[in-house]
Amino acid sequence: MPSSEKSESAAPARLARTTIPRGLGGGVGPCVRNRGVLCCSRQFSCQSCLGLVPYFMELFDPAELPELLKLYYRRLFPYAQYYRWLNYGGVTKNYFQHREFSFTLKDDIYIRYQSFNNQSDLEKEMQKMNPYKIDIGAVYSHRPSQHNTVKLGAFQAQEKELVFDIDMTDYDDVRRCCSSADICSKCWTLMTMAMRIIDRALKEDFGFKHRLWVYSGRRGVHCWVCDESVRKLSSAVRSGIVEYLSLIKGGHDVKKKVHLNEKVHPFVRKSINIIKKYFEEYALVDQDILENQENWDKILALVPETVHDELQKGFQRFHSSPQRWEYLRKVASAPQNTKNDKCGPWLEWEIMLQYCFPRLDINVSKGVNHLLKSPFSVHPKTGRISVPIDFQKVDQFDPFVVPTISAICRELDVVSTTEKEKEENETDSRHRVRDYKRTSLAPYVKVFEQFLENLDKSRKGALLKKSDLQKDF
Repeated sequence: MPSSEKSESAAPARLARTTIPRGLGGGVGPCVRNRGVLCCSRQFSCQSCLGLVPYFMELFDPAELPELLKLYYRRLFPYAQYYRWLNYGGVTKNYFQHREFSFTLKDDIYIRYQSFNNQSDLEKEMQKMNPYKIDIGAVYSHRPSQHNTVKLGAFQAQEKELVFDIDMTDYDDVRRCCSSADICSKCWTLMTMAMRIIDRALKEDFGFKHRLWVYSGRRGVHCWVCDESVRKLSSAVRSGIVEYLSLIKGGHDVKKKVHLNEKVHPFVRKSINIIKKYFEEYALVDQDILENQENWDKILALVPETVHDELQKGFQRFHSSPQRWEYLRKVASAPQNTKNDKCGPWLEWEIMLQYCFPRLDINVSKGVNHLLKSPFSVHPKTGRISVPIDFQKVDQFDPFVVPTISAICRELDVVSTTEKEKEENETDSRHRVRDYKRTSLAPYVKVFEQFLENLDKSRKGALLKKSDLQKDF
């Protein structure tokens, strides 16, 4: 069994939480409200966390971003691997040349329909423009940079990876620890569950092999499905896939967003099995979703009125979320209540799904020409790099230890003069260490390289199979 499958069946490892020694934040101790746990992603974004400064984070100052970006794009951005990815072995003529890139510059200047001949042209333009954000679009029928010269209607998006965008703000109605752009180790479990559920379905239900998961740099994750057949999918097929993967229905005004019955789809059952591994610790302990009446009333809004009063009275007798949840399960499965087609185990599952199931941005996935933030782009608010995630260690992924641009630029500065002189004297450039390898960006580039290796192996295998078939014919 592959290691990724083993890790799914095992109990999820606890994401390490960071408590900061007293005195690091102006003499104030760890956050009392969150028991010493870093509760938000912004520096000093709530009064409870004034004493918490992550010791591993190089403080990021947005005012320094223009100068940091110059260094990042000149010495640290992994151009070779990036080009290797989007060129896909050069099998299709002009594939890279017809790819759209979009740059967001300082002061929100937005430039679409950028395209490049090769890796060298891409490097030169990025080092010239120093974009605050890079987005990747579709492969078009013509070079995007020449779209204005093409006959009206002839410029069409033809291919693109199937992409998924999961944003923490879409869970604001079910998470208690943070809201808006803030994240913490308590609610990051939502992203872990989302990645596990979506990745399992893409792999097992659809048979997609090449799935790259990427941290957005702030409050979410993206997935790039890169199989050759997938890149050719129409908008209609993409819409069908994302609809299959969507269960949460209804906007802010809809209280009950999940509806099940006795005929539960295998995809839903397998998703519930994943959620069960996390639910108690995430929902009942960390989020404490049944802590008080204000919170349990939100749960009661999801259950049939026939058991509403019974649960309300019962909840008042217990003193913790785990106890109240066990009582809810007992009531829902009671013989007199299972006759009601709205009770039974699916009532419990509906609540679990509403609080934990992935919430996808459907429009990002269904449009072939939709842009999505590029891996290794820098988030201008947090300074964090949008890095690939090692899916075999997805339970241990911690967004708070993802390097900031400040940190990796500082790491370059501390390289010893002796080491620099040694490399400058090297006559064979092949022995020189790439600058990113000196920094905490290195392990994330390695994850990306492993993904590319698998892509290359698959492509070579397909070419050999095609060659053998032609010989047989």
